[in-house]
Amino acid sequence: MRPGYLDLFESGELLRRAKTLEEKLRRCDLCPRECGVDRTGGALGYCRVGGLPKVASINLHHWEEPPISGTGGSGTIFFSGCTLGCLFCQNYPISQMGVGNDLGLEELAAGMLQLQKKGAHNINLVTSTHQMPAVVNALVLAVPKGLTIPLVYNSSGYESIATLKLLEHIIDIYLPDIKYSDSRVAGKYSGAPDYVARNREALIEMWTQVGPLQCDDLGIAVKGMMVRHLVLPQNLAGSPQSFSFLAEQMGSRVWVSLMNQYFPAHKGPSTPPLDRKTTEQEYEAAFAALTQLGILNGFTQQC
Repeated sequence: MRPGYLDLFESGELLRRAKTLEEKLRRCDLCPRECGVDRTGGALGYCRVGGLPKVASINLHHWEEPPISGTGGSGTIFFSGCTLGCLFCQNYPISQMGVGNDLGLEELAAGMLQLQKKGAHNINLVTSTHQMPAVVNALVLAVPKGLTIPLVYNSSGYESIATLKLLEHIIDIYLPDIKYSDSRVAGKYSGAPDYVARNREALIEMWTQVGPLQCDDLGIAVKGMMVRHLVLPQNLAGSPQSFSFLAEQMGSRVWVSLMNQYFPAHKGPSTPPLDRKTTEQEYEAAFAALTQLGILNGFTQQC
């Protein structure tokens, strides 16, 4: 399946979208925070990233879900900064402490092309919401040089609908989180009391754009959406309610990756009940809630 961004490039629409996204940086409203700062002039909003792309790593990654990693690996680009402030973030040096380097657009484009040359099945944009102007501008540079693999939007799920609409037909595969079902919990542990409302409308928009996950004859994802859900201690993530939302809005065709990789990180060790791993019983309860709703497509992790 041909990535949608190739058609947009040929029509000139990709360049127009790049310019529109870049203009949003002048009064930044790329995410629900809507900080309104001029990032092109060096001002920093909540994400703590300016106008240049800031990247922690560009590498092949073999440990995503099988349709994403495949046999050749996923071409992951880990972007610095984040629109959330999760107390338990396992990548907190990158997301919260700003580990990474500023890149030029040409360097970012070259990184994409190098990943494709190494055999990546896709370009996996990890936590890129606040840096999508740079990504799309780099895409404009990379396509004429031969970039042809799908783009994966690997996201916390805390998104602006206006920004997502600008990404339609640019993003082939959405890989968002559904972190919480309780606004109070989202505010306490991720600094975003509006997360649930923003997340749910974003998931619906993503689903409308691409639908369920589609794979080629080798089982490699080429288009669609898969939702990730990290099971947290004491059901802080509100797993049954989260799955009910997915079932009601998307039905049994939705793909879910049920993650059991939580461990206390960042401020988690000093924030009960986040100071311990998820138990086998907690994970199994979440899995039971998922399957009882008829959601059978997706992946689990061993207890």
